[in-house]
Amino acid sequence: MNMLKQREPLLALMVVVLVLLVGLRAPVFLSMQSLANLLTDSTLLVMLALTQMLVIVTRGIDLSVASTLALSGMVAAMLAAANPALPLVFVMLAATLSGLALGLVNGWLIGYLQLPPIVVTLGTMSVYRGLVFVLSGGAWVSAHQMPAGFVAFPLTRLLGLPHLVWIALGALLAMAFVARYTRFGRDLYAIGNAPHCAAYIGIPTAKRLFWTYGLSGLVAGLGGYLWVARYAVAYTEIAYGFEFTVIAACVIGGVSIAGGVGSVLGAMLGALFLSVIGNALPVLQVSPFWQSALTGAVILVAVLLNARGNRHRSRQILPLHKLENLRSAA
Repeated sequence: MNMLKQREPLLALMVVVLVLLVGLRAPVFLSMQSLANLLTDSTLLVMLALTQMLVIVTRGIDLSVASTLALSGMVAAMLAAANPALPLVFVMLAATLSGLALGLVNGWLIGYLQLPPIVVTLGTMSVYRGLVFVLSGGAWVSAHQMPAGFVAFPLTRLLGLPHLVWIALGALLAMAFVARYTRFGRDLYAIGNAPHCAAYIGIPTAKRLFWTYGLSGLVAGLGGYLWVARYAVAYTEIAYGFEFTVIAACVIGGVSIAGGVGSVLGAMLGALFLSVIGNALPVLQVSPFWQSALTGAVILVAVLLNARGNRHRSRQILPLHKLENLRSAA
Protein backbone atom coordinates (compact mmCIF):
# COMPACT_ATOMS: atom_id res chain seq x y z
CA MET A 1 0.00 0.00 0.00
CA ASN A 2 2.89 2.35 0.70
CA MET A 3 3.99 1.99 -2.92
CA LEU A 4 0.61 3.28 -4.11
CA LYS A 5 1.18 6.47 -2.10
CA GLN A 6 4.19 7.23 -4.28
CA ARG A 7 3.66 9.05 -7.57
CA GLU A 8 5.44 6.69 -9.98
CA PRO A 9 3.80 3.36 -8.95
CA LEU A 10 0.40 5.05 -8.81
CA LEU A 11 0.86 6.60 -12.25
CA ALA A 12 2.03 3.28 -13.69
CA LEU A 13 -1.10 1.63 -12.29
CA MET A 14 -3.25 4.39 -13.80
CA VAL A 15 -1.68 3.83 -17.23
CA VAL A 16 -2.41 0.09 -17.03
CA VAL A 17 -5.98 0.66 -15.80
CA LEU A 18 -6.62 3.23 -18.54
CA VAL A 19 -5.40 0.81 -21.21
CA LEU A 20 -7.64 -1.94 -19.84
CA LEU A 21 -10.68 0.32 -19.59
CA VAL A 22 -10.27 1.44 -23.19
CA GLY A 23 -9.76 -2.20 -24.16
CA LEU A 24 -13.07 -3.16 -22.54
CA ARG A 25 -14.84 -0.56 -24.65
CA ALA A 26 -12.85 -1.30 -27.81
CA PRO A 27 -11.08 -4.70 -27.70
CA VAL A 28 -9.02 -3.83 -30.77
CA PHE A 29 -7.07 -1.43 -28.55
CA LEU A 30 -5.55 -4.42 -26.71
CA SER A 31 -4.31 -6.10 -29.88
CA MET A 32 -0.56 -6.52 -30.23
CA GLN A 33 -0.52 -4.24 -33.26
CA SER A 34 -2.38 -1.49 -31.43
CA LEU A 35 -0.14 -1.70 -28.35
CA ALA A 36 2.95 -1.72 -30.58
CA ASN A 37 1.71 1.43 -32.32
CA LEU A 38 1.06 3.02 -28.92
CA LEU A 39 4.63 2.28 -27.85
CA THR A 40 6.07 3.66 -31.09
CA ASP A 41 3.88 6.77 -31.02
CA SER A 42 5.00 7.59 -27.46
CA THR A 43 8.74 7.51 -28.17
CA LEU A 44 9.28 11.11 -29.28
CA LEU A 45 7.17 12.48 -26.43
CA VAL A 46 9.13 10.36 -23.95
CA MET A 47 12.48 11.57 -25.28
CA LEU A 48 11.54 15.24 -25.11
CA ALA A 49 9.90 14.87 -21.68
CA LEU A 50 13.12 13.40 -20.26
CA THR A 51 15.23 16.45 -21.08
CA GLN A 52 12.39 18.85 -20.26
CA MET A 53 12.36 17.22 -16.83
CA LEU A 54 16.01 18.18 -16.29
CA VAL A 55 15.23 21.75 -17.36
CA ILE A 56 12.23 22.07 -15.04
CA VAL A 57 14.19 20.61 -12.12
CA THR A 58 16.44 23.71 -12.33
CA ARG A 59 13.36 25.98 -11.99
CA GLY A 60 13.43 26.62 -15.73
CA ILE A 61 11.30 25.74 -18.73
CA ASP A 62 11.96 25.22 -22.43
CA LEU A 63 9.06 26.46 -24.52
CA SER A 64 11.16 26.35 -27.69
CA VAL A 65 11.57 22.57 -27.77
CA ALA A 66 8.96 21.94 -30.48
CA SER A 67 10.27 24.81 -32.62
CA THR A 68 13.79 23.41 -32.25
CA LEU A 69 12.46 20.03 -33.36
CA ALA A 70 10.72 21.61 -36.35
CA LEU A 71 13.76 23.60 -37.50
CA SER A 72 16.14 20.65 -37.07
CA GLY A 73 13.71 18.37 -38.86
CA MET A 74 13.48 20.79 -41.78
CA VAL A 75 17.29 20.98 -41.92
CA ALA A 76 17.46 17.18 -42.10
CA ALA A 77 14.71 16.89 -44.72
CA MET A 78 16.14 19.58 -47.01
CA LEU A 79 19.68 18.23 -46.65
CA ALA A 80 18.57 14.70 -47.53
CA ALA A 81 16.40 15.88 -50.43
CA ALA A 82 19.25 17.93 -51.90
CA ASN A 83 21.87 15.20 -51.37
CA PRO A 84 20.21 11.79 -51.75
CA ALA A 85 23.56 9.98 -51.71
CA LEU A 86 24.62 11.52 -48.39
CA PRO A 87 24.98 8.84 -45.69
CA LEU A 88 22.09 8.89 -43.25
CA VAL A 89 24.41 9.24 -40.26
CA PHE A 90 25.51 12.68 -41.52
CA VAL A 91 21.90 13.79 -41.95
CA MET A 92 21.10 12.69 -38.40
CA LEU A 93 24.23 14.39 -37.12
CA ALA A 94 23.29 17.63 -38.88
CA ALA A 95 19.84 17.60 -37.26
CA THR A 96 21.26 16.77 -33.82
CA LEU A 97 23.96 19.46 -33.97
CA SER A 98 21.40 21.99 -35.21
CA GLY A 99 19.28 21.25 -32.17
CA LEU A 100 22.30 21.46 -29.89
CA ALA A 101 23.24 24.88 -31.25
CA LEU A 102 19.69 26.19 -30.79
CA GLY A 103 19.56 24.80 -27.25
CA LEU A 104 22.91 26.37 -26.37
CA VAL A 105 21.57 29.77 -27.46
CA ASN A 106 18.86 29.34 -24.82
CA GLY A 107 21.42 28.14 -22.30
CA TRP A 108 23.72 31.09 -22.89
CA LEU A 109 20.92 33.65 -22.52
CA ILE A 110 19.54 31.96 -19.40
CA GLY A 111 22.74 30.73 -17.74
CA TYR A 112 25.27 33.46 -18.45
CA LEU A 113 23.03 36.50 -19.02
CA GLN A 114 20.64 35.35 -16.26
CA LEU A 115 17.49 36.13 -18.24
CA PRO A 116 14.16 34.51 -17.21
CA PRO A 117 13.77 31.09 -18.88
CA ILE A 118 10.11 31.57 -19.75
CA VAL A 119 10.83 34.89 -21.51
CA VAL A 120 13.90 33.59 -23.36
CA THR A 121 12.32 30.38 -24.60
CA LEU A 122 9.05 32.10 -25.47
CA GLY A 123 11.08 34.41 -27.70
CA THR A 124 13.23 31.70 -29.26
CA MET A 125 10.13 29.57 -29.78
CA SER A 126 8.84 32.22 -32.19
CA VAL A 127 12.25 32.90 -33.73
CA TYR A 128 13.01 29.24 -34.42
CA ARG A 129 9.53 28.64 -35.81
CA GLY A 130 9.97 31.63 -38.10
CA LEU A 131 13.33 30.29 -39.27
CA VAL A 132 11.60 27.10 -40.41
CA PHE A 133 9.59 29.22 -42.85
CA VAL A 134 12.62 31.28 -43.89
CA LEU A 135 14.72 28.16 -44.52
CA SER A 136 12.05 26.32 -46.49
CA GLY A 137 10.44 29.33 -48.15
CA GLY A 138 7.13 27.94 -46.92
CA ALA A 139 7.47 24.85 -49.11
CA TRP A 140 6.95 21.28 -47.99
CA VAL A 141 9.46 18.48 -48.32
CA SER A 142 7.32 15.43 -49.07
CA ALA A 143 7.99 11.70 -49.08
CA HIS A 144 8.88 11.43 -52.79
CA GLN A 145 11.67 13.99 -52.30
CA MET A 146 13.24 12.07 -49.41
CA PRO A 147 15.60 9.11 -49.93
CA ALA A 148 14.05 5.74 -49.11
CA GLY A 149 16.58 5.03 -46.35
CA PHE A 150 15.85 8.40 -44.73
CA VAL A 151 12.16 7.56 -44.38
CA ALA A 152 12.58 3.89 -43.52
CA PHE A 153 15.06 4.17 -40.64
CA PRO A 154 12.76 5.07 -37.68
CA LEU A 155 10.42 2.11 -38.22
CA THR A 156 13.02 -0.41 -39.38
CA ARG A 157 13.07 -3.24 -36.85
CA LEU A 158 16.04 -4.41 -34.85
CA LEU A 159 15.49 -7.52 -32.69
CA GLY A 160 11.76 -7.12 -33.20
CA LEU A 161 11.54 -3.45 -32.16
CA PRO A 162 11.63 -0.30 -34.34
CA HIS A 163 14.71 1.91 -34.18
CA LEU A 164 12.49 4.59 -32.64
CA VAL A 165 11.88 2.42 -29.57
CA TRP A 166 15.57 1.54 -29.21
CA ILE A 167 16.57 5.20 -29.44
CA ALA A 168 13.97 6.19 -26.82
CA LEU A 169 15.17 3.37 -24.56
CA GLY A 170 18.76 4.58 -24.97
CA ALA A 171 17.69 8.13 -24.10
CA LEU A 172 15.81 6.84 -21.05
CA LEU A 173 18.85 4.94 -19.73
CA ALA A 174 21.20 7.85 -20.47
CA MET A 175 18.98 10.40 -18.69
CA ALA A 176 18.51 8.08 -15.72
CA PHE A 177 22.28 7.71 -15.42
CA VAL A 178 22.85 11.47 -15.74
CA ALA A 179 20.19 12.37 -13.18
CA ARG A 180 21.16 9.78 -10.58
CA TYR A 181 24.85 8.99 -10.89
CA THR A 182 26.63 12.10 -12.21
CA ARG A 183 27.74 15.31 -10.55
CA PHE A 184 26.02 17.20 -13.38
CA GLY A 185 22.63 15.65 -12.53
CA ARG A 186 22.96 16.13 -8.78
CA ASP A 187 23.96 19.74 -9.31
CA LEU A 188 20.73 20.36 -11.24
CA TYR A 189 18.65 19.23 -8.26
CA ALA A 190 20.74 21.39 -5.94
CA ILE A 191 20.20 24.41 -8.22
CA GLY A 192 16.46 23.76 -8.28
CA ASN A 193 16.17 23.34 -4.51
CA ALA A 194 18.38 26.23 -3.42
CA PRO A 195 19.99 28.27 -6.19
CA HIS A 196 21.69 30.75 -3.85
CA CYS A 197 23.12 28.04 -1.65
CA ALA A 198 24.21 26.09 -4.72
CA ALA A 199 26.21 29.07 -5.91
CA TYR A 200 27.64 29.57 -2.40
CA ILE A 201 29.14 26.08 -2.30
CA GLY A 202 30.70 26.44 -5.73
CA ILE A 203 28.27 24.78 -8.15
CA PRO A 204 28.84 26.43 -11.57
CA THR A 205 25.19 27.33 -12.10
CA ALA A 206 25.65 29.19 -15.39
CA LYS A 207 27.63 26.33 -16.92
CA ARG A 208 25.11 23.73 -15.73
CA LEU A 209 22.16 25.69 -17.18
CA PHE A 210 24.06 26.27 -20.43
CA TRP A 211 24.51 22.55 -21.01
CA THR A 212 21.09 21.55 -19.67
CA TYR A 213 19.35 23.64 -22.32
CA GLY A 214 21.93 22.41 -24.82
CA LEU A 215 20.97 18.83 -23.96
CA SER A 216 17.29 19.68 -24.41
CA GLY A 217 18.08 21.11 -27.83
CA LEU A 218 20.24 18.13 -28.79
CA VAL A 219 17.47 15.63 -28.11
CA ALA A 220 14.94 17.88 -29.86
CA GLY A 221 17.28 18.02 -32.87
CA LEU A 222 17.49 14.24 -33.08
CA GLY A 223 13.72 14.16 -32.58
CA GLY A 224 13.37 16.53 -35.54
CA TYR A 225 14.90 14.00 -37.91
CA LEU A 226 12.90 11.14 -36.39
CA TRP A 227 9.66 13.13 -36.66
CA VAL A 228 9.97 14.07 -40.34
CA ALA A 229 11.21 10.58 -41.27
CA ARG A 230 8.47 8.89 -39.23
CA TYR A 231 5.71 10.89 -40.90
CA ALA A 232 7.55 11.34 -44.24
CA VAL A 233 6.85 15.06 -44.50
CA ALA A 234 8.47 18.31 -43.37
CA TYR A 235 6.56 21.59 -43.27
CA THR A 236 6.46 24.82 -41.27
CA GLU A 237 3.85 23.61 -38.76
CA ILE A 238 5.75 20.47 -37.67
CA ALA A 239 4.95 19.65 -34.02
CA TYR A 240 3.05 22.91 -33.59
CA GLY A 241 2.03 23.21 -29.93
CA PHE A 242 3.87 20.01 -29.02
CA GLU A 243 5.91 21.86 -26.38
CA PHE A 244 2.83 22.07 -24.18
CA THR A 245 2.26 18.32 -24.43
CA VAL A 246 5.88 17.77 -23.38
CA ILE A 247 5.51 20.05 -20.37
CA ALA A 248 2.20 18.41 -19.50
CA ALA A 249 3.88 14.99 -19.48
CA CYS A 250 6.42 16.27 -16.97
CA VAL A 251 3.79 17.83 -14.71
CA ILE A 252 1.65 14.68 -14.78
CA GLY A 253 4.79 12.69 -13.98
CA GLY A 254 5.31 14.63 -10.75
CA VAL A 255 7.97 17.09 -11.88
CA SER A 256 7.52 20.25 -9.81
CA ILE A 257 7.40 23.52 -11.74
CA ALA A 258 8.92 25.10 -8.61
CA GLY A 259 12.07 23.09 -9.27
CA GLY A 260 14.12 20.52 -7.40
CA VAL A 261 11.63 17.64 -7.65
CA GLY A 262 11.24 15.19 -10.51
CA SER A 263 12.32 11.81 -11.79
CA VAL A 264 13.10 10.21 -15.12
CA LEU A 265 10.58 7.45 -14.43
CA GLY A 266 7.86 9.98 -13.63
CA ALA A 267 8.47 11.94 -16.85
CA MET A 268 8.36 8.72 -18.88
CA LEU A 269 5.10 7.58 -17.26
CA GLY A 270 3.54 11.00 -17.77
CA ALA A 271 4.39 10.78 -21.46
CA LEU A 272 2.93 7.27 -21.68
CA PHE A 273 -0.26 8.44 -19.95
CA LEU A 274 -0.79 11.22 -22.50
CA SER A 275 0.05 8.85 -25.36
CA VAL A 276 -2.59 6.40 -24.17
CA ILE A 277 -5.17 9.19 -24.11
CA GLY A 278 -4.12 10.39 -27.57
CA ASN A 279 -4.34 6.89 -29.06
CA ALA A 280 -7.53 5.93 -27.24
CA LEU A 281 -9.72 8.80 -28.42
CA PRO A 282 -9.78 7.81 -32.13
CA VAL A 283 -10.43 4.18 -31.16
CA LEU A 284 -13.36 5.29 -28.99
CA GLN A 285 -14.52 7.59 -31.80
CA VAL A 286 -14.24 10.62 -29.55
CA SER A 287 -13.62 13.99 -31.18
CA PRO A 288 -9.92 14.93 -31.08
CA PHE A 289 -10.94 18.34 -29.77
CA TRP A 290 -11.66 16.61 -26.46
CA GLN A 291 -7.99 15.68 -26.15
CA SER A 292 -7.01 19.22 -25.19
CA ALA A 293 -9.80 19.41 -22.63
CA LEU A 294 -8.88 16.05 -21.12
CA THR A 295 -5.18 16.90 -21.07
CA GLY A 296 -5.92 20.21 -19.36
CA ALA A 297 -8.09 18.50 -16.74
CA VAL A 298 -5.37 15.91 -16.07
CA ILE A 299 -2.77 18.68 -15.68
CA LEU A 300 -4.94 20.49 -13.12
CA VAL A 301 -5.38 17.29 -11.13
CA ALA A 302 -1.64 16.63 -11.35
CA VAL A 303 -0.83 20.14 -10.10
CA LEU A 304 -3.20 19.66 -7.15
CA LEU A 305 -1.57 16.32 -6.34
CA ASN A 306 1.88 17.86 -6.64
CA ALA A 307 0.95 20.67 -4.28
CA ARG A 308 -0.53 18.22 -1.79
CA GLY A 309 2.47 15.94 -2.05
CA ASN A 310 4.88 18.84 -1.59
CA ARG A 311 3.16 19.85 1.63
CA HIS A 312 3.49 16.33 3.00
CA ARG A 313 7.09 16.02 1.88
CA SER A 314 7.88 19.55 3.04
CA ARG A 315 10.05 20.25 0.05
CA GLN A 316 12.04 23.09 1.56
CA ILE A 317 15.32 24.72 0.72
CA LEU A 318 18.01 22.27 1.72
CA PRO A 319 20.10 23.22 4.73
CA LEU A 320 23.60 24.33 3.79
CA HIS A 321 25.28 21.35 5.42
CA LYS A 322 23.12 18.97 3.33
CA LEU A 323 24.01 20.79 0.14
CA GLU A 324 27.68 20.57 1.09
CA ASN A 325 27.26 16.84 1.70
CA LEU A 326 25.57 16.54 -1.70
CA ARG A 327 28.48 18.32 -3.33
CA SER A 328 31.13 16.28 -1.53
CA ALA A 329 29.33 13.03 -2.44
CA ALA A 330 29.71 13.96 -6.10
